[in-house]
Amino acid sequence: MTDDEQRFTDVYDRCRQRVWAYVVSRAGRQVADEVVSETFAIAWRRLDDVPEPALPWLLGVARNVLRDSIRAEARREALRAELHAWTEGDTADRVADQVADRFAVLRALAELTDEDREVLVLVAWQGLAPREAAGVVGCSPAAFRVRLHRARKRLARAMESPGPAPARMPSLTEEWS
Repeated sequence: MTDDEQRFTDVYDRCRQRVWAYVVSRAGRQVADEVVSETFAIAWRRLDDVPEPALPWLLGVARNVLRDSIRAEARREALRAELHAWTEGDTADRVADQVADRFAVLRALAELTDEDREVLVLVAWQGLAPREAAGVVGCSPAAFRVRLHRARKRLARAMESPGPAPARMPSLTEEWS
């Protein structure tokens, strides 16, 4: 076993239970294992940054991982709610063409990767300029414009490709879970 492996094993053995207890106290048992696993994966990748004593640093990392997890879930819920409102809105005001168009967009969006959906949502639904959206995803404005261009092309292709025509509109639970 290398020195790094031994150091990591020692830190893990000393701190795992306390990090897990901290996460359970903040978020419950259902997410604790995942957050603790991610916390120690980060600790392994950044082993040279882990100070002694390691516990405070690990708790800070766990806090950030948990925060990011909660934010991601909030984004998914907001997207589900938006899609639900978009596809399940007041049917008295909708015409058959609008329903078909919306279903085509929903089906096409479902075929895209999470990254493509995020880029499109930031610009189309959140109304961000590419420069602002680039800051959100953590890339340069030029790189974001390339991602946006490619995502738009993939969305257009997905909308052109004939998808299966279901007998009924799928529920969002079926479509996005």
